[in-house]
Amino acid sequence: MAVSDMGVLTLGRAVPSLVRWGVSADADLVYRCLASFGDQSVGEVAADLGLAVRRVRVALDELVAAGLVQDRPRAANGLDGGSWRAVAPDAAVAALRRRAMRRPVPDAGPGWMEPGPPAARLLPDLGATRQRIAHLVAVERAEHLAMNPERVFSTDALTIGSAIDADLLSRRVRVRSLGRPPADGDRSSAYTAEFTRLGGEYRLADRLPHKMMIFDRRVALVAVDPLDLDRGTWEYTDPAAVASLLTLFVRQWSGATDPRRNGVPTVVLTQREKAVVALLADGHTDATAAKHLGMSTRTLTYTLRGLMDRFGVENRFQLGLALGAMRAALPPGPANGEITEGNER
Repeated sequence: MAVSDMGVLTLGRAVPSLVRWGVSADADLVYRCLASFGDQSVGEVAADLGLAVRRVRVALDELVAAGLVQDRPRAANGLDGGSWRAVAPDAAVAALRRRAMRRPVPDAGPGWMEPGPPAARLLPDLGATRQRIAHLVAVERAEHLAMNPERVFSTDALTIGSAIDADLLSRRVRVRSLGRPPADGDRSSAYTAEFTRLGGEYRLADRLPHKMMIFDRRVALVAVDPLDLDRGTWEYTDPAAVASLLTLFVRQWSGATDPRRNGVPTVVLTQREKAVVALLADGHTDATAAKHLGMSTRTLTYTLRGLMDRFGVENRFQLGLALGAMRAALPPGPANGEITEGNER
């Protein structure tokens, strides 16, 4: 559901955009995860964000260098038994400002400082946010993604969100919405029923890290403060930042449940699908995997496309996240792990 009041679920604190201060998109996501959910280990952050552990470690190194996170005591074995803690958002902004003031500009003369990159822009209040949403919705053609961590919605938000969804779905735009189980007395149940009747896709998760919208995988909106929506919304158009937010959405979507089906059923892969996934995960190219399995490259491509369609994802990276998050059931294969088109049942 494309509810238009934007916010970030952050334990009562506003989380600023670190990207606008020159922080990478991965580091921004990791900081937001720690600020939202509290102390976490590297593995826990990687699981929440759907990022490789290596990428999380690189992001943490960047955040440590900027003074934005603190390392908690590690386990005696020296592995990832310890956890990381984000400094308070106000302290994070102060640290980034100090870093910017220390950054000299060659040949600019004393007192001149290099401005931060315009990787995100601020929509200053709720009115500006709603105007921007209306403009982006009007030009959407393929896909609208929404993540809503609230358990209660205002009548105003439901009315506006309902109109947005009806417009998108009438134009055959794919709409996927992630939400949390509604609180007692919330009036969004009828809205959800109408949304799904019109063709919207809806799933529930126990917790969600942000409130955001992604428009045709080109623009993302994330609010400044869930407790004061008039503080505005950050708009991201940088491809790396949007891609990181998209990865987060896909991860959360893959692990969420469909309330109409009492949860997402376990997906059982065929012998062919199991073999294809295993070989590609082991580093094979399409051509070498197809040769190993005794099938054409085109057949292998069709097999992967069928898997993507079943999981509702658009690329192989997202398919890997979905398979891991849903713990797809893999039937036992032949003893040698190989399968050809002739011996598949």
